[in-house]
Amino acid sequence: MTDLTVPTPTFARKRRSNLQLLLANRLAAAGLFIFGFIVIVALLAPILPIPNPDITDQPNRLLSPLSPGHLLGTDHLGRDILSRLIWGTQVSLLVGISATALAAFFGSLIGLVAGYARGATDSILMRFVDMLMAFPYILLAIAIVAALGPGLLNALYAIALVNIPFFARNIRGVTVSIRNREFVDAARLSGKSHAAVLFTEVLPNVLPVIVITMSTTVGWMILETAGLSFLGLGAQPPTSDLGSMLGQARAQLFTAPHASIIPGVMIFLLVMSINLLGDGIRDVLDPRLRSGTLGRPMPVTKIDRQSKPAPTLADAPALVVENLSTGFDTGASITPAVRDISFRLGKGECLGLIGESGSGKSVTALSLMGLVASPPGVITNGGVYIQGQDVLSVREQDLIALRGARVAYVFQDPLTTLHPLFSVADQIAEAVLAHNPIGKQQARKRAVELMETVGIRDAASRASAYPHELSGGQRQRIGIAMALANDPDIIIADEPTTALDVTVQARILDLLQNLRRERGLALLLITHDFGVVAQVCDRVAVMKNGEIVEQGETQAVLRDPQHDYTKRLIACVPELGEGHSFLDRVRPLFTEARA
Repeated sequence: MTDLTVPTPTFARKRRSNLQLLLANRLAAAGLFIFGFIVIVALLAPILPIPNPDITDQPNRLLSPLSPGHLLGTDHLGRDILSRLIWGTQVSLLVGISATALAAFFGSLIGLVAGYARGATDSILMRFVDMLMAFPYILLAIAIVAALGPGLLNALYAIALVNIPFFARNIRGVTVSIRNREFVDAARLSGKSHAAVLFTEVLPNVLPVIVITMSTTVGWMILETAGLSFLGLGAQPPTSDLGSMLGQARAQLFTAPHASIIPGVMIFLLVMSINLLGDGIRDVLDPRLRSGTLGRPMPVTKIDRQSKPAPTLADAPALVVENLSTGFDTGASITPAVRDISFRLGKGECLGLIGESGSGKSVTALSLMGLVASPPGVITNGGVYIQGQDVLSVREQDLIALRGARVAYVFQDPLTTLHPLFSVADQIAEAVLAHNPIGKQQARKRAVELMETVGIRDAASRASAYPHELSGGQRQRIGIAMALANDPDIIIADEPTTALDVTVQARILDLLQNLRRERGLALLLITHDFGVVAQVCDRVAVMKNGEIVEQGETQAVLRDPQHDYTKRLIACVPELGEGHSFLDRVRPLFTEARA
């Protein structure tokens, strides 16, 4: 038994700011810089040394770009295109942002009230929204402007009105999912009025969705406004926006194409940059995406270390882990999750990896087959060897092929890992088909056989059941059946009995033990319960703060633990008949730990 007691270093986790996260997304950063540049130039229009955009000069009409005094040329009336482009962009931005704000305000208000009040109020408000959605939105906008009369302000009202349903539907859906949450019920019980609950409890949780919806909608608002102006229903002379510039220049498309291409390109850049920036803002405000540094997940954990030769061993263990270190990239640095993990797992042996929640057990298990999500996960050191082969140095496709074939996983919560829309037999058959070129009928037959192997009664009739139709113990057996689908050499079971009651837990442990003896499987069992370790494992490795602090034969560690943390874990296992003496035995150990 080895005592690997070492001082545990402390690491300060520095979260990246919203701006840093936004800039980490290259497309969003490009959108930010393009949109920012356009906005700055548009705002500086009054002080820029450019001609008056409304002054006509017939002798100099339709000048080509780069002409003296006219960088982008002139239009059909001799007006400077660059000047009109800058002033027109300012108008388009003002109208688009204003229309978005109006649609967001009224649409969000309707969605909040309808989703919170429900009943008749919900029906009346949403039927009004449905009535607006019954018409194609651009045709409805044209009809509204035609009724009110052409003009930029009327176009703004029309665009805002036809986009109210988009906000109302989104916000209502979010509000309905929040209105009966525990914190909202607690606010009602405290005596708050409905208005106070709506605006102090519900609205703050809906606000990120409103901001995200606005950021992804403003570009389309500008495009829709430009479309109305292109048709002559928006900006009226002498005022111009990008749409009216494009509409006025269409007659010279073949004789002077630059007059229409330039505002068209500006509309494209403006809308595209806003959409890219809106997607980036959406990702930054979503905490589930923030942790992934806003990148696309890789099929294999990122490996930032040099390839190492396999260790020379007299025997050939099923699994050897040497100095494995895995961390999470936070931008400024890599925060370590596990550090210098080393252990070996022999054929037919069961090794228990034990520790409290957050000690690094699951990260270790996922690192073995490159399953830690990247970004942000990074394997920074060490090697994982299966029968002498460093699996972290093989090709991506070869590593993917090992998953489920030679190394299989049994996860903690089968209800979340099993697909809710497919029967359990289909999911087991899918695991078989992933590594074996056989027919679907044969794979289905194999699935039923595996269900019988793991102790599912009436397997043939239960094969068509969905995960929600099975008990917790049955779902866990399905997870074990999927792990056995391709006769693996190693099974990694990540707390497979945590959510089960005592009797079902005992059956699952017995099942794993029997399968290990019958098939010669190597079993890595992750748990936080020394009682489970004592019942199943040949050897145990104790983890604390991402490090293995002690490992050895299970009975030897139980009889004579060397590390204080191991002693406290063992002390937490109650014995029958102890009563209050259990607390008397445990209390001094934890008092010393705090001291």
